[in-house]
Amino acid sequence: MQALDPLLKDGRPHTYRSGFLAQPVVRFTGQRDASGLLKDGFLTSFVNISRVQRVNNLDEYGGTLDGWLSTLSQLGFHACHLRIYGMLQPWRRGQVEGITLRFAHLNLTLGDIVLLWHTDHPDRLAVDLGTGLERLAWARTQTRWNELIYGRFAYAAPLATLDAVRTATLLLGSGIAPAARGAGGGTRRVVGTIAPDAVRLGVSAVVRDAHGYWSLFSPLSVPWPEVARAVETEMERQSGQPTPTEAGSAQHL
Repeated sequence: MQALDPLLKDGRPHTYRSGFLAQPVVRFTGQRDASGLLKDGFLTSFVNISRVQRVNNLDEYGGTLDGWLSTLSQLGFHACHLRIYGMLQPWRRGQVEGITLRFAHLNLTLGDIVLLWHTDHPDRLAVDLGTGLERLAWARTQTRWNELIYGRFAYAAPLATLDAVRTATLLLGSGIAPAARGAGGGTRRVVGTIAPDAVRLGVSAVVRDAHGYWSLFSPLSVPWPEVARAVETEMERQSGQPTPTEAGSAQHL
């Protein structure tokens, strides 16, 4: 909701950002199975595709949903396989209320569309439509999840390690160094889940691959060799055991 804060919370007639946005994000709330592993369709880091904008009435809200269904149709999602579901009972968070509807293709939920307004000023309306790019690709291609996400590295290491390296690349590449608290605490936490035995030859190849993917959406400020070095240095710090530090070595994973 941050992009909508000026409109919904401050009463100003604009938003921080508007329109279609593609943004890499990190979330630790992905669904997990009984063993604690992420279920297929969920990642710690992914590209969030959203449409955020002010609307003046419910017709514009409906038009946003209609436009999105047309977009999905152009991507190959037939209308007869799409389903909209949810509750019309508004929820409330502070001074903001909303209604959330989810859209699914066959049995796979792709994302949601939220109508938002200020509790005391219901004329301040906005829409926030969101979905994960990787989940869209999964539903469209019917490819195995791990092969879609990790490609040639899908079976090179445990999925938890691959997810952690992918996420650490985004965080470190964005300049968020490991730290005891704050955003850096997330980086330290993520690196701590990388299995040392699975990356005995280093992480540079996986980092380079992930770095290239994230850079498609927003250039990362830290080059991939430095990211690989930072991951291995943090792993060494946490384990107390030496790990490879030559990020460009051809011997790496």
